[in-house]
Amino acid sequence: MSLLTLLPFIVLIGAMFLMTRSAKKKQQQAVEMRNQMQPGSGVRTIGGMYATVKEVNEDTVLLDAGPGVELLFAKNAIGAVLTDDEYNRIVHGIEHDLKSDADLVPDDASSLTGTGDSVTDAPADDKAVDLGKKDTADEPADQAPAGEARTDAEPKKTDGDSEAK
Repeated sequence: MSLLTLLPFIVLIGAMFLMTRSAKKKQQQAVEMRNQMQPGSGVRTIGGMYATVKEVNEDTVLLDAGPGVELLFAKNAIGAVLTDDEYNRIVHGIEHDLKSDADLVPDDASSLTGTGDSVTDAPADDKAVDLGKKDTADEPADQAPAGEARTDAEPKKTDGDSEAK
């Protein structure tokens, strides 16, 4: 056999090796994350429930989901261990100022241009913009709109009941 015939098989085996290697790496990271759980840390289960860790055992975790609600989960059911800031933001709606006030987006874009003129300082043009539409008040009263004249000339459609069969 020549090297050219074996090349597709070598590439296929190499791709499979790389895929299994990355999957094992992700599994190892998930196991390390679950081992880092401590009582008091916030978690999200694979079902999407947010709770606080109350007790960690070898294969199970006791979660406090609310006042008087304690749930026993398998460690594998924990999807993510959250930081305190992230848990409080999601569960309690408490926002922490992660950025300074200087990073806020202004209400108008005038401060971004550097000229110092805001939109309210600029002189206003009071000209009406013609968008191509006509008001009904502008039309003469003796002239009927074109749409009405056309519908009278055309036969009206029925519900499907036809006299001719």
